[in-house]
Amino acid sequence: MANKRVLVTGASGRVGGIVLRALGHKYEFTALNRRPVEGVRCFQADLAQLDAILPAFEGQDAVLHLAAATGLHDWPNVLSANIAGVYNVFEAARRAGVRRVVFASSGAAILGYGLESPYREILAGQYDKVPKEWPRVNERWPVRPDSVYGASKVFGEALARYYADYHGLSMICLRLGAILADDRPSSPRAIAGYAGHADVVQIVELALDADSSIRFDLFEVVSNNRYRWRDFGHASEVLGFKPKTSSDRFIPG
Repeated sequence: MANKRVLVTGASGRVGGIVLRALGHKYEFTALNRRPVEGVRCFQADLAQLDAILPAFEGQDAVLHLAAATGLHDWPNVLSANIAGVYNVFEAARRAGVRRVVFASSGAAILGYGLESPYREILAGQYDKVPKEWPRVNERWPVRPDSVYGASKVFGEALARYYADYHGLSMICLRLGAILADDRPSSPRAIAGYAGHADVVQIVELALDADSSIRFDLFEVVSNNRYRWRDFGHASEVLGFKPKTSSDRFIPG
């Protein structure tokens, strides 16, 4: 049986590199990037140009959309990559008959809850002020972005819902946590939101292979951290996500 064909946008980025290295044996990856990606077939194009990216989607079984502008308040680049670019990726997938799109959203879509207790104290590392139990933010809570970047991820989630409801695509949104180059959280914010490389690979694989009956869903993705403020329970229930890593050993003291 042939491997599933998966187009990866932003394949040269941190998450793209992690996924391609870990899952290259399982999927037939193609990259859609502005620059070449070693070891995989690559289309070079700007996501802001719909006509330029269309050929990359032909014959693909799924799309893993990782590319994004990450500047928190860099509106020109966010507009181009995270608004126009997201629309173009979803629309190109629709036109090409792609069955599944996995969209990399972000905890920034709800990080505004960090203005309130106890999330404010958790993110500041003031653990002596944190109660023994606290409600963890999940996918049912109202969105509360912390930035223009976070708001653009909310737009991507809403657009994914539209493409699922009105165009029949299977759209899975992953609100990824803090994915670090060295996989070692060194700040309270990263300790709370840490998503270990192994857990990121696991959730991507689960999302790509999820049953086709899932038309739209949204999942919080963090590791099994003691001071996590987000709830990955829905991902466990629906996809079978079982985080294997934790930031606990990096907690000071």
